Amino acid sequence: MKESLKLWPNFTFDGEEPMLHRYSPENKRGDGAVIIFAGGAYSWRAPHEGESYALRLNEMGIEAFVVDYRVAPCRYPAPLLDAFKAISTVREKAKEYQINPNKIAVMGSSAGGHLAALSATHHSVDIADSIPNAQILCYPVTDIESHEGSYENLLGENVDRHKSVTPTLLANEKTPPAFIWHTSSDQSVDVKGSYRYAARLSELGIPVEMHVYPIGGHGLGLANGLHGRAIVEYVQRWPEELERWLRLIGWINQ
Repeated sequence: MKESLKLWPNFTFDGEEPMLHRYSPENKRGDGAVIIFAGGAYSWRAPHEGESYALRLNEMGIEAFVVDYRVAPCRYPAPLLDAFKAISTVREKAKEYQINPNKIAVMGSSAGGHLAALSATHHSVDIADSIPNAQILCYPVTDIESHEGSYENLLGENVDRHKSVTPTLLANEKTPPAFIWHTSSDQSVDVKGSYRYAARLSELGIPVEMHVYPIGGHGLGLANGLHGRAIVEYVQRWPEELERWLRLIGWINQ
């Protein structure tokens, strides 16, 4: 089942209409939820990293939401505000959606992984209801060294302020647990950024599970060839690892 709603029903934006799309499983197996941000270097939203993830999560028996967040020429903080709004909206509707408001994870790929990690680390007392409880990062951009282009699209002429939106630098003891996967042969987003982020979380005592596959390029998604992406059978196991992790943290019933 799919339903959609406007994130900002009382506002209009030039050329963009931030949306939240709900995908509900036929057989729910837990009270957690995952909010998804597709990648695209903050210049577009890759379709194979949105709905396909939601449907795979539905197969696991979990509620999933895909966010159409604003991208360039919109700049920061627009994407982050959309992410926070999506999280707070799902949390506000937790009873209606039959989910636990304390079991809301964010999930993102590439620049969408940056947005997910940023929402998990950009803490403020004013947005407490918008902080996720877990983060799922697929070949994420975590700092400007891992992919400068994403930061340029996000910040525009203010790219010199990149440290203020770098999850690796913003993470603290309140940052939620993370599941991360990447490929060591990624030629677009440097895997060392994921290593740096995981190391920082480890230093803070934040639980983190990380899988680095030795083959496969960037933007694989489910690695099953959807939307013309590469088929890499070895990497196709990552959703199974994610499902095990979601069971571990209580999002899916054992």
